[in-house]
Amino acid sequence: MNTWIYWLGRALVGLLQALPLTWVARLGRAGGALAYWLDARHRRVALKNLTMCFGPQKSPAEIRALAKENFRRIGENYASAVKTISMSFDELRPHLEHIGSERLLPPRRVVNAGGHFGNFELYARFNDIVPGYQSATTYRALNQPGLNRLLEELRNQSDCLFFERRTGGPLLRAAMNQPAIILGLQIDQHGGDHGLRLPFLGHDCSTNPSPAVFALRYDCELYAAVCYRIGLAKWRLELGERVPTHENGHPRPVENIMRDVLRAHEAAVLRDPANWFWVHKRWKPAPAARTQKARVEDGG
Repeated sequence: MNTWIYWLGRALVGLLQALPLTWVARLGRAGGALAYWLDARHRRVALKNLTMCFGPQKSPAEIRALAKENFRRIGENYASAVKTISMSFDELRPHLEHIGSERLLPPRRVVNAGGHFGNFELYARFNDIVPGYQSATTYRALNQPGLNRLLEELRNQSDCLFFERRTGGPLLRAAMNQPAIILGLQIDQHGGDHGLRLPFLGHDCSTNPSPAVFALRYDCELYAAVCYRIGLAKWRLELGERVPTHENGHPRPVENIMRDVLRAHEAAVLRDPANWFWVHKRWKPAPAARTQKARVEDGG
């Protein structure tokens, strides 16, 4: 079964990479539109999240329209990522704009506190935009061996360094000692029971503090970059203002640093709500709240 899954996925990847990028983007949007109707579980999550954040300002019909466009965007972004990872920067250049990259000169250690905005795989192309850098990021291996093998082969087409979160710690720490590295960390998903409890879009949630931790530990500059969709198969990478990690010569509290990062992400979501990944459970309750809820449901 794993072999069949791998070869089926490889055939699909080969097809997408053989097509023009605009065709791939249209196919992805069509697939996302279909997924909205077929994937009831993620549709419910997206509608719940959007209603929680925009319910007072938007009608139910507007919320549904936003969710549908969000699914189309997700389909477009995933399909396009398969194509763009195999494209040279010269081939990609007509489809990609960038703003703020001049802040990265001259080369130094940088942490990008990114998120699932637009074609977020394009964060790995910062080393093409600003030559002299080495891009790196972390990932979590899939449980399905065939799909995991396929994803590893896709990542190997990139010049970016990929480190598995559970097993690649020593290699990542060694890479962070390089003088010119950009480490991209996706931190807009639930940060687990040990994450920082901070507000995001007006609601408390667990936040992964790793961008602040890495920036302080390895003396890195910290930024929040966002990938915006500006048209069919067209994106803009925007590098925001530097997030201060020190104040009066002393390290800032990690919590304060991450509040600044979340404010940058909030602004990006409000600017183009359909551009973000609404289908994950970002606002899970704290462990104590979950325990209390379970006791109430059990009649305890």
